[in-house]
Amino acid sequence: MPTPTLDELEELARQAGAILRASYEPLPGTVSHLQIAYKGPIDLVTDVDRRSENFLLRQIRDSYPSHRIIAEESGALKGDADYVWYIDPLDGTVNYAHGIPFFCVSIAYEEKGELAFGVVYDPMREECFSAESGKGSWLNGQPIRPSSATDLEHCLLATGFPYNIRTNPNNNLDHYARLSLLTQGVRRLGSAALDCCYVACGRFDGYWENEVMPYDVAAGGLIARQAGAIVTNLYGEADFLTPPLTILIAPPAIHAQLRDYFRQWLPPR
Repeated sequence: MPTPTLDELEELARQAGAILRASYEPLPGTVSHLQIAYKGPIDLVTDVDRRSENFLLRQIRDSYPSHRIIAEESGALKGDADYVWYIDPLDGTVNYAHGIPFFCVSIAYEEKGELAFGVVYDPMREECFSAESGKGSWLNGQPIRPSSATDLEHCLLATGFPYNIRTNPNNNLDHYARLSLLTQGVRRLGSAALDCCYVACGRFDGYWENEVMPYDVAAGGLIARQAGAIVTNLYGEADFLTPPLTILIAPPAIHAQLRDYFRQWLPPR
C-alpha cells in the first residue's frame, strides 16, 4: 500500500494555501466576489473552501485512491480505514469571509489508528507548521517547543465556541468566563488548527474547546504533541479524536492545572 511523506503533505498544504491567498480580500465589502452559503445560522462556507478542498481531494485520490478521507465539506469518503486523511481546506472561514487574515489549511494523515503526519499552513504569514510522529515538530523547518509556563495565573489561553452557540447548553461561555478570571487572558481567534500550533510554538500557553471536529484538530493536535505539549480530551484521556470530541492542549504543568479545573465542572463520564 503506497503511503505519503511529510514533504508531500507540506506541498499539498502550500498549494491549497495559494488558492486561499489568491482569492483573499482584505476589504470584502468593496468588491467582494466570494460566493457564500450558510450551513447554519452563523456557520458559513465559501466557494474558496470548496475549491481548496476539491484540489486536495483530487490530488489525494490520484495518488492514494484506496485511502479514506475525512474532509470538512465532503464528509467521510469511503476507503481503507487503516489509511485516513483529515482535511480542513480553510480553517477560519468566518475570518476569511470578513477579510481577517487569520486562517489556514490543515492536513493530517493517520496510519493504522496512529497519526503519522500533520501540517498546518498559514498562507498569509507563510508559516508552515509540521510534525512527524516520533520525530518532532517544526515551523518552517525549525524545531518548536511549547512555553515553559508553570503558573496558570500568568498564562494566555485560547478557545473556541460551537456554531450552535445560541442554542447549545454546552456552549463554553461558562468556562470562558471563569478561566478569563483565573489567567492572564483568553483569546478566541477563530481557527482551531492555528490555536493548536500556537500552543506548540509557545505563543499560547494552552488551548481548549468543548466541541470540535477531527479535521479541525488532527494535524494541530499532532504538531502540539510532538512539540512537547500534553494533548488530551477535556477528561485528560489521550484519545482526542473519538466522538464526542473535546480537546485540551498545554505544556505539562499548565495542562495538569487545567485538567483539574475541568474535573470540577464537567459531568462524569
